[in-house]
Amino acid sequence: MSRITRRNFVFSVGALSAATSVLSWPALGQAKATGGRVVVIGGGFGGATCAKYLRRLSTDIEVTLVERDSNFMTCPFSNAVLGGLYDMDFNTHDYSALRDEYGVRVVHDSAVDIDPDAKKVRLAGGSTLKFDRLVVSPGIDLQWNAIEGYDEAASAVMPHAWKAGEQTTTLRKQLEAMSDGGVVIIAAPPNPFRCPPGPYERASLIAHYLKQHKPRSKIQILDANPTFSKQPLFEQGGQALYPGMIEWVGEADGGAIDGVDVKAMTVKPLFGEPQRGDVINVIPPQKAGAIAEVAGLTNDGGWCPVDQRTFESRAQKHVHVIGDAAIANPMPKSGYAASSQGKVCATAIAASLSGQDMPDPSYVNTCYSLVGPDYGISVAAVYRLGEDGIAAVQGAGGVSPKDVDSSFRVAESRYAVGWYQSITADIWG
Repeated sequence: MSRITRRNFVFSVGALSAATSVLSWPALGQAKATGGRVVVIGGGFGGATCAKYLRRLSTDIEVTLVERDSNFMTCPFSNAVLGGLYDMDFNTHDYSALRDEYGVRVVHDSAVDIDPDAKKVRLAGGSTLKFDRLVVSPGIDLQWNAIEGYDEAASAVMPHAWKAGEQTTTLRKQLEAMSDGGVVIIAAPPNPFRCPPGPYERASLIAHYLKQHKPRSKIQILDANPTFSKQPLFEQGGQALYPGMIEWVGEADGGAIDGVDVKAMTVKPLFGEPQRGDVINVIPPQKAGAIAEVAGLTNDGGWCPVDQRTFESRAQKHVHVIGDAAIANPMPKSGYAASSQGKVCATAIAASLSGQDMPDPSYVNTCYSLVGPDYGISVAAVYRLGEDGIAAVQGAGGVSPKDVDSSFRVAESRYAVGWYQSITADIWG
């Protein structure tokens, strides 16, 4: 991708405005209201965005959001909690604005079954919701036992912390309890997985904490991939801020692991001897959230094929899948991408319910990573719909330049916080 320049950055923001502009498409507002019932499963970046923007597009659409938890804790900035920069309150958002300001009916329950033919969703509490359109935004589930010995019980000892909340707190407490001179192992999963830069930002911010409090400690990243997102930038930042503290072992050098021993606190690489860690963060392979599989929306790889124009499932009519669960390549599985997809999906549904053609969609992804509290890096991309589906717009977006002075990195760290506050306010505010 190209280097970010002021011109490219402005173009990215302009493309984001273009993506958002379809949501205020005048024809929708002028159309005769036909209403309709839309049920959205999952109140994360994709689902909450879709629910809110459906109501913004037409208050005649009855929108019900099904989300188990009363508060949503974001994975973005959860690594900053591990690094001691924030506490979990910063990452926690509720649904009061969606309910009170936008008229979304919020049901705190779990969807356990979907009947696409009868257009019904059954909830764990026993009730049933009827729909004209259904949006499934279940995020990811972890593939327990894909790594020998790593099941849900093992995650209490070797936390994954890839769903923010209790697991984040567990990993943070383990870091606090570790002795100076201890070894932290982070096992990164094979692609595709949620938040491609996440494991490497995590290593950086854990290193920030250790440098302050346990400077003789080491971090080893055992990676199932040959390369990783923003690798030159993370490596440059690591060398500048934490020289000698972080070691990355890629797939070619035996970084992938195929087993763990919880009692011995070891991980077993595909080849080589088991390695012991004082704190072990195992991020296992992933798949679409369970309800997607129950509903028959997934392929053999565990992800959901969709029409990338409308995000309607390739497997079931009138059912849309957005966010991490959907196959939307080349868009990454990120919170910002999920929100962008939620807006496009809302537009597609509103247009369909009003009997109109959907405008051509645009999609955006922006991802900031903190290497340290005053050291930020970023990647941005703009996408449009091509003949073969979603395609990146050449020359738009890009990655942070590599060789810049410290003021640039400080500025990007401030932009990272502003980005997070802006997108969460747009979704849950």
